[in-house]
Amino acid sequence: MDFTKIKSKLESLGYGVTCFDTADAAADYLDEKISDKTVGFGGSVTLEQMGLYDRLALHNDVFYHNRLPGGMTRAEVCKRAAAAQIYLSSVNGLAESGEVINIDGFGNRISSILFGHEKVYFVVGENKIAKDYNAALHRARNIAAPRNAQRIKAKTPCAIKADKCYDCESPYRICRALSVLWGAPLHGDYEIILIREELGF
Repeated sequence: MDFTKIKSKLESLGYGVTCFDTADAAADYLDEKISDKTVGFGGSVTLEQMGLYDRLALHNDVFYHNRLPGGMTRAEVCKRAAAAQIYLSSVNGLAESGEVINIDGFGNRISSILFGHEKVYFVVGENKIAKDYNAALHRARNIAAPRNAQRIKAKTPCAIKADKCYDCESPYRICRALSVLWGAPLHGDYEIILIREELGF
């Protein structure tokens, strides 16, 4: 995929953008850039696939609710992640027109990407990119969310086939909040890492 067009658009919206051919190269870059910091992770299959927790934890204090240290609860780890200097997340949909879309169940990831960190990195495989806002939103609701529901074995209609959103009223629904960034938030340092590989959902 040629990232030229979307890179230019994202830069015009206030993001730093760095492109890589492989996830390994992107992981090397982030491992070099982030050192001696407190780091928060949003729930992300992409970050897991890249092995970033294990790499960054060697020389940073990393807080990720899927890797609970002894004696800490999920809620405590999420609060530490929210207060970290650096925050890493992927996205559920990224439009070529520049919108960054995320859907959340607990709200910890959405709240953390909006405010409070020295720097936020969005790590994005090319499969997350859609033509425009409507396509990116459709992708987030009908591809990313059902596959995540199936992955965590949620008791929701979408988890059965991971085929589409059923707009259910299940108490186990993981689609509880939606964020759309039309541009990089003011007074923040945001960088989008684009990778020419399929990563995550």
